[in-house]
Amino acid sequence: MAMASLKASSVATLLLFAVLISLRGLEAQTPPVAPGLSYTFYQTTCPQLQTIIRQQLQTVFNSDIGQAAGLLRLHFHDCFVQGCDGSVLLDGSASGPSEKSAIPNLTLRAQAFVIIENLHRLVHNACNRTVSCADITALAARDAVVLSGGPNYNIPLGRRDGLNFATTNVTLANLPPPFANTTTLLNSLALKGFNPTDVVALSGGHTIGIAHCTSFESRLFPSRDPTMDQTFFNNLRTTCPVLNTTNTTFMDIRSPNVFDNRYYVDLMNRQGLFTSDQDLYTDSRTRGIVTNFAINQTLFFQNFVNAMIKMSQLSVLTGTQGEIRANCSRRNGNDLFILPGMEKNDDGKVASY
Repeated sequence: MAMASLKASSVATLLLFAVLISLRGLEAQTPPVAPGLSYTFYQTTCPQLQTIIRQQLQTVFNSDIGQAAGLLRLHFHDCFVQGCDGSVLLDGSASGPSEKSAIPNLTLRAQAFVIIENLHRLVHNACNRTVSCADITALAARDAVVLSGGPNYNIPLGRRDGLNFATTNVTLANLPPPFANTTTLLNSLALKGFNPTDVVALSGGHTIGIAHCTSFESRLFPSRDPTMDQTFFNNLRTTCPVLNTTNTTFMDIRSPNVFDNRYYVDLMNRQGLFTSDQDLYTDSRTRGIVTNFAINQTLFFQNFVNAMIKMSQLSVLTGTQGEIRANCSRRNGNDLFILPGMEKNDDGKVASY
């Protein structure tokens, strides 16, 4: 009897040890700061920057918390395509259609672009033209997470705005579609330096926001995707009764406006909306990560923060590269060469500090 009890105790200890080893493998490491960026970049030139942005977004979200997901997604779509340079904000020109015109970006919230421009105006009114649209977009995404109930964290700053937008083909090649499977996600994001844990953590951004029926209708028609829960399917078919409907639904059915780990609980219950979501639980390479995040929100938050810091530094422009735009939707005019920190104001005069 004592021997059986000892064996049971030993097995339990070994199982607990295995779980701890698994979680240790998921411990997040803070990414290094990219050359030219700094956590104190605007300490002298715009010390009130982060207060201005957070206070304004708090007002925006008090009226419509749904805008938080729009700002988070905008940052993703900016960084994945030629780096975090604010190029997704640019309008098209004689050189061709902008990134906004590419199919994956057609469902970016129009109000998100308005919010960024309003933040840009407030910041430049307070600090002259010292802060880039790329940095404002990155800070807005961070605050969208924080003000929705997610973790608070700092991000390195000092990005410059890009001078050109990416072509449609480049945009499409760098934004994995919602019908992508885990292999496609892992391969695509590995090229940008992300490991499987990063990929699963970043996918957790789908814990807030909405999706259009056309993004997942292939899982509903002509019949139910077998990896989808039957009741979940029935409810979605009510929202999306036919192909090509313009209707939308929440990405996370458990807590759609709260940034938490319920998205992973959805996946474990076969209630992920996109193929790219649900396949993270179906695929053996990422299933364990999904499970760990579902049972440990702190672990998810730690890994999400570090993946976001890593993403926010993709191919950044710094120093004398790029520019500080006077308007986030278009390049500056034919200004004379101006040193960083001495950009021209909208009236054409060099800002003084």
